[in-house]
Amino acid sequence: MKPISNLIVAASLLVSGAAFAQNPPAKDGPNNSAVNSEQKNSNAPVAGRNSFTEGQAKSAIEKAGYGNVTELKKDDNGVWRGKASKGGMTTGISVDFQGNVNAAK
Repeated sequence: MKPISNLIVAASLLVSGAAFAQNPPAKDGPNNSAVNSEQKNSNAPVAGRNSFTEGQAKSAIEKAGYGNVTELKKDDNGVWRGKASKGGMTTGISVDFQGNVNAAK
C-alpha cells in the first residue's frame, strides 16, 4: 500500500504547485497601480468606493483630452462629476472608481 500513498502525495504536490504558479505575487511599491488608466472599460460611470482625490479626478479628465475642468464633486455613488470643455463644447463629465472618464450624453 505504500506505493499508492507515495503516488497520492506526489500528485498532491504537483497540483498544489500548479495552483501557486497561476497567481503572480502583487508588486511592491508605487508601481502597483490600482487602476488601469490605459483602457476604458465602461461607457457609463460605475458606482463604487472611489479613492481618487479631486486633483486625481481632474488629472484623469485632462488626460482624456478635456480642459477647463470645474465644479468637481463626488456624488453618493462614489463618482466624481463636474463640467469640462473639449472641442469648444462644455459638457458634464464623470470619473468613476475604475478611472473611466465619461461625458454626459
